Amino acid sequence: MSRRMTVAIAMQPEVAALALTEELTARLDKSVDVQSGIIVDFATPVSRSRLADVDVLLTGWGCPLIDQAVLDAAPRLRAIVHAAGSVKHHLTPEVWRRGILVSSAASANAFPVAQYTVGAILLAGKRAFRLAHDYRQGRYKNKLADDTGNHERVVGIVGASRTGRLVLELLAPHGFRLLVSDPTLDARAAAGLHPAGQVELVDLDDLLDHSDIVSLHAPALPETHHLLDDRRLALLRDGAVLINTARGQLIDTEALFRHCADGRIDAVLDVTDPEPLPTGHPLLSLPNVMVTPHVAGAMGTEIRRLGEFAVTEIERLSADEPLRGGIHADQLALLA
Repeated sequence: MSRRMTVAIAMQPEVAALALTEELTARLDKSVDVQSGIIVDFATPVSRSRLADVDVLLTGWGCPLIDQAVLDAAPRLRAIVHAAGSVKHHLTPEVWRRGILVSSAASANAFPVAQYTVGAILLAGKRAFRLAHDYRQGRYKNKLADDTGNHERVVGIVGASRTGRLVLELLAPHGFRLLVSDPTLDARAAAGLHPAGQVELVDLDDLLDHSDIVSLHAPALPETHHLLDDRRLALLRDGAVLINTARGQLIDTEALFRHCADGRIDAVLDVTDPEPLPTGHPLLSLPNVMVTPHVAGAMGTEIRRLGEFAVTEIERLSADEPLRGGIHADQLALLA
């Protein structure tokens, strides 16, 4: 391009401080003109006037909705680069109808989620969460003779999303038997998710019935709401562990409580429905349920990974190179 692009930043200021370090800001300044200040509300007259000169919006958590009115105020806008995961909550379909390029750092955000998940799988196989609770209660025991350990465990991955695929890749060295269930896969594609082709494609009911540990990585869609309802939770074998780092709506919370309350299955939940759980919710008191406050995705120092991905995408735009995190309109229905 003969003219340097103008970039405006639209995200929570505290997010921008973590995502856009001095080094990354300096990289941006070499290839584009960055407007001073951060847009937190597109409705103000000052923000609308700033949009008139913008070629690229660099968005992140806390970005206001980008609808037709915002787009009308930004006639030069050619791209929206999101320094976070899903774009479903701040972009309307009008963005794609106008031919505006969209990029997301979802692949960068998938890595910490996959790390958390693999850590949870390994700890779950050791019964670490339940045993830690017992230890706090004065019951110290070494479960050498019980169904504890990770050797030759069967791990079922529900959803071959970015994160689900990365989890399968990271699990490859650990000697698990790996199952996957995803309606968009065939057996050949499933085998391709493992360096040695050792991933077996099964339907969801079979996966639940045969897995020691089940990890959810499906998007929140109408057809996946309560994907694990009472009937499917009952398919889990006694002693199974259910891990959810995807979306809370995938599980019927009340049914899950019933299946965990008698100790039949364990759960590790980074997301819940509702989120957050109300204070005193019975799931929070169960010794075999570990609940964390939606921390699996990029947090703290990890947010820099998202900013680095986004800055690299803007550099590619400036050089007229294709985006690596491009999101197309036909993908919207399957996004988390």
